[in-house]
Amino acid sequence: MFRILKKSFQTGVVTETPPDVADAEFERIGIELRRRIDVRFSRSLAIRQVDAGSCNACELEIQALNNAYHDVARFGVHFVASPRHADALLVTGPVSRHMEAALRRTWRATPSPKFVIAAGDCACTGGEFGASYASCGAVEKVIPVDAKIPGCPPSPLELLQGLLHVLRG
Repeated sequence: MFRILKKSFQTGVVTETPPDVADAEFERIGIELRRRIDVRFSRSLAIRQVDAGSCNACELEIQALNNAYHDVARFGVHFVASPRHADALLVTGPVSRHMEAALRRTWRATPSPKFVIAAGDCACTGGEFGASYASCGAVEKVIPVDAKIPGCPPSPLELLQGLLHVLRG
């Protein structure tokens, strides 16, 4: 045990530096997003995130939106566990054949008016997986998509910009 402690003291801190909390672009977009959410959704936008078969890189970036650095909840964006409570679906990954029916059921369970956002290259175009025996490809081949956020994976700033783009249109 002492050997492990000694090694950790010799190594020191090896984590990366946290992102700049005072990111002006993130704040500007967040404030505009908040204004649009206040008008259209009575102060709160509920999002149901659906992993349709991704590698989880997009999910890590979506979770970064909720961490203490970005704290997207201060702008009125909340992630919910049920599609019945959601205003929007945020879908990641190419739609695998096993998730096709589940994604359709989730879309039908989301009350109208609703919108669907495809996040990440795989959700937008099928990515390197495309359409095959195991994959339907892009999300728009299964359910209607209102907006696409490209990137592999899209950063938290790009995700926030995508949400703002949907609310503008």
